[in-house]
Amino acid sequence: MRTATQESILYTMYDLAALDSSLSGTIFAGKLHYAPTTASTNCDALAAAHGAAPHGSVYVADEQLAGRGRGGHAWISAAGEGLYVSVLLRPRIPAARLPLLPLAAGLAAADAIRAAAALAADLRWPNDLLIGPRKAGGILVEARLESKGLPHAVAVVGVGINVHQRAFPPDLATPATSLDMESGRRISRQALLVALLESLEREALALENPDAAKEIVARVEKASTWMRGRKVEVHGPQPCTGVTAGLDENGFLRVTTEAGLVTVQTGGLRDKPTSSH
Repeated sequence: MRTATQESILYTMYDLAALDSSLSGTIFAGKLHYAPTTASTNCDALAAAHGAAPHGSVYVADEQLAGRGRGGHAWISAAGEGLYVSVLLRPRIPAARLPLLPLAAGLAAADAIRAAAALAADLRWPNDLLIGPRKAGGILVEARLESKGLPHAVAVVGVGINVHQRAFPPDLATPATSLDMESGRRISRQALLVALLESLEREALALENPDAAKEIVARVEKASTWMRGRKVEVHGPQPCTGVTAGLDENGFLRVTTEAGLVTVQTGGLRDKPTSSH
């Protein structure tokens, strides 16, 4: 008979054979690459992309030694604690549609969190997954066109989600949380990974639709409390303060400031502090 500790360890490990079986019939079938420890799954996927790895290749690790988020920020990736995965996609989309990919990935991640943990994730533009006021995950998409004359892109979609963590550094810009903490139970990383890949396949296919921009923008705005009517500070190359006014057709954030409407193409958001007297 196994001890409770042994059961806990087994529960946190990936069953690679079961994963392969779960992915049968998807674009990811036979393309799962697992490493107990790696520097960064995004770096693994990018290197594989240069080596002509196929569409749907998946790179997952138990631990990242140099995990990274948007803007070069470090992503703490302790062994066995979170979901650390990067997916190589070669979607047939024009360059103008590439900025929608992080939003589509956000929708996929939110669907996966709902399916695996019965939790509602809030999407904070451009790439954060929040549960209430706390950050539970993030997305890093690195994409480029493969050819000037063809609408072919290569993109690496990196997703990091806190699953089993119980403690976080106190100096984070946004307080953090995990799925276990929010749900009050132990969430299966395996179930979360399968749900994420299933959702990501649907979103990647939908992105190739000519009407994808309008549909994704509408769905992201509906899934987020940050996109409309929120008083925010934008930090990054286009710093400003104002009220969010939705997304444009490219997935960029519009903010109404005292100087007028600003379209923010890159950067991050935080709530505007309330003034005190």
